Amino acid sequence: MELRGRVWRFGANIDTDLIIPARYLNVFDPLELAKHCMEDINPAFAQEIQPGDIIVAGKNFGCGSSREHAPMALKAAGVSAIIAPSFARIFYRNAFNVGLPIFESSPAAENIRAGDEIVINMITGVITNLTQNEQYQATPIPPFMQEIISAGGLISHIQRKKREGK
Repeated sequence: MELRGRVWRFGANIDTDLIIPARYLNVFDPLELAKHCMEDINPAFAQEIQPGDIIVAGKNFGCGSSREHAPMALKAAGVSAIIAPSFARIFYRNAFNVGLPIFESSPAAENIRAGDEIVINMITGVITNLTQNEQYQATPIPPFMQEIISAGGLISHIQRKKREGK
C-alpha cells in the first residue's frame, strides 16, 4: 500500500497541546476536533489541509500528555501519515490505535520540505520525494501493525478478528 500527499512541515517537540489545544478536550467528535487541529501553531492548517496530506516534523513529535485526541484530530483532519526522526512513545501507540501510520526517518525529516509531494510505501518504508527526486528509508511498519492501520484502528481490528472467529 502506498500513501501519497503534499507535505506540511513542523519543528521538533510538537506536543499534544499544539496538535489539539486542551480547551477542546471536552469534544469527542473527531470531525469537530479536526477543525481545531494545529490551530495554535498554524491557524490555517485545518482549513487548508487536503485529504492525504502528510506531516513531516522534527524529533519527539507528540510529546506531552497521553491524550488520544491528538492523533484522532490529525487523522480526521485528513493527515494520511506523519514522518519524524522520533515520536513520543505514547503518541506512537495512540497513532496506531486510531489507524494513523507514522514513520521514523531522520534523513527524510531533515530533507523533505513543505509543499513537496511524497509517496510512502507502507510495506517497505521507502519514502520517495517526487518533488526533489530523492528516496529515504523509514523503519517499516511491522505486519501486525499494518493490519491495525488497514482496519482503521485497533478497535476496528479487534472487531474484524472477532467476526472472523480469530
